[in-house]
Amino acid sequence: MELKDRKTIRKYSSKVVSDELLHRLLKEAEQTPTMGNLQLYSVVITRSEEGKKALAPAHFNQPMITGAPVVLTICADFRRTTLWAEQRKAEPGYDNFLSFMNAATDALLYTQSFCNLAEAEGLGTCFLGTTVYMPQMIIDTLHLPRLVFPVATITLGWPDENPAKSDRLPLDAIIHDEHYDDYTPEKIDKAYAYKESLEENKQFVEINHKETLAQVFTDCRYTKKDNIAMSEGMIEALKHQDFL
Repeated sequence: MELKDRKTIRKYSSKVVSDELLHRLLKEAEQTPTMGNLQLYSVVITRSEEGKKALAPAHFNQPMITGAPVVLTICADFRRTTLWAEQRKAEPGYDNFLSFMNAATDALLYTQSFCNLAEAEGLGTCFLGTTVYMPQMIIDTLHLPRLVFPVATITLGWPDENPAKSDRLPLDAIIHDEHYDDYTPEKIDKAYAYKESLEENKQFVEINHKETLAQVFTDCRYTKKDNIAMSEGMIEALKHQDFL
């Protein structure tokens, strides 16, 4: 599948994803660009029903967690580099927020490369943004040590559905030539016109009893109250893992 045709897959067939295929794709993804060639990421593979059920609450029990053959938790990992340094008479200084950002960037770049490779093989993936909502639950479930932090979760399997592609903003909405050209009301209207015109999004507004699509996101899906509460939880988890 070409990237322009990709779709998020949430329903999977019972066909097995072999270790041979999975490991090959994970290996190929290692060619992803990485800070200082340090590869500041680790991947926890969950296949067992018990393991998937244990992870599900951290992802609001979304059905693809237990329905997918494979769940991958990709972690920002400065522990391996730190232990290597300590064992080689070096003094690591990676227990800080900058190091977390570098490792998180590495991990997310790796995640995207893996998804591209997997989808080119005909596999389906779903990226779960819930990974950073309640990270301490994932840390505890997967026994992640200090300087390891979950930043992405991917459900993986052979597709058992063929959904429509998700809408995307027009290119003009995201590019800025030479410098950031701030958005005027007219540019905002143009950028979101197509998204707001889609029937499924109009229904989304109606069933949530809102006036605009933006209100669905601010008042229902990603509220300030929830964002503040989950930010506090994430900061505490970062402290627990020694990144703050």
